[in-house]
Amino acid sequence: MTTAQFDCQYCTTSLLGKKYVLKDDNPYCISCYDHVFCNYCEECKEAIESDSKDLCYKGRHWHERCFNCAKCNHSLVEKPFVAKDERLLCSECYSNECSSKCFHCKKTIMPGSRKMEFKGNYWHETCFVCEHCRQPMGTKPLISKDSGYYCVPCFQKEFAHYCSFCKKVITSGGVTFRGEPWHKECFLCSGCRKELCEEEFMSRDDYPFCLDCYNRLYAKKCAACTKPITGLRGVKFICFQDRQWHSECFNCGKCSVSLVGEGFLTHNKEIFCRKCASGAETDV
Repeated sequence: MTTAQFDCQYCTTSLLGKKYVLKDDNPYCISCYDHVFCNYCEECKEAIESDSKDLCYKGRHWHERCFNCAKCNHSLVEKPFVAKDERLLCSECYSNECSSKCFHCKKTIMPGSRKMEFKGNYWHETCFVCEHCRQPMGTKPLISKDSGYYCVPCFQKEFAHYCSFCKKVITSGGVTFRGEPWHKECFLCSGCRKELCEEEFMSRDDYPFCLDCYNRLYAKKCAACTKPITGLRGVKFICFQDRQWHSECFNCGKCSVSLVGEGFLTHNKEIFCRKCASGAETDV
């Protein structure tokens, strides 16, 4: 390179005996190089001159002194960091700001560590433990009770009821009949064996029956309409000697007027109001 060729490519000033920078095999004086080629710092917006270290991340540039966590302001030089919403965060600040918090200890669940999720909440693996034995639940079956979580053996030991029919543990729900617990699927009609948990039912000698079976086997029949008298939902009925009537069926056999609360007379199998019975042979 001749003396004439060893001039600044931009201002043509001689570079002999001076500091310079080569760019694409062309020399530039420091001042021209900084003016033409230097990047500007994302943080302080000042030029990153040739005598400063230029730190670059995804097309953005920083002075070394400005390359800091956006939250705690600690230097990120040669340290792990995360970019979030155009901000650079150190691992600790990112974890505190963006990671899940443990439902038990309220501390951050650090990225990369195992976390347990249940009903929308998160736990450290070591915090998600049985309320009774304090052993980690992991992926084992669990049962919740009063905001606590129990492994199946502890729940059965501490709280479980046993079905009166199958003698197995009732883990949730269930039906109580005559003071004893039953699985819903075990609480069946003693006649036809259909499930009764969502049905109206009657009992006889401490056994449950669906209405159809109870009416067929045990219910009294109305002397007028011959339909069963169940007594459900406050249904009223009248008894006289060995016969029963629905209250709406207890009517005069001749004029059909209601005899509920009224005097009446009988003749053979019929009942009559006093007016209609006045001409007939009657028994009191």
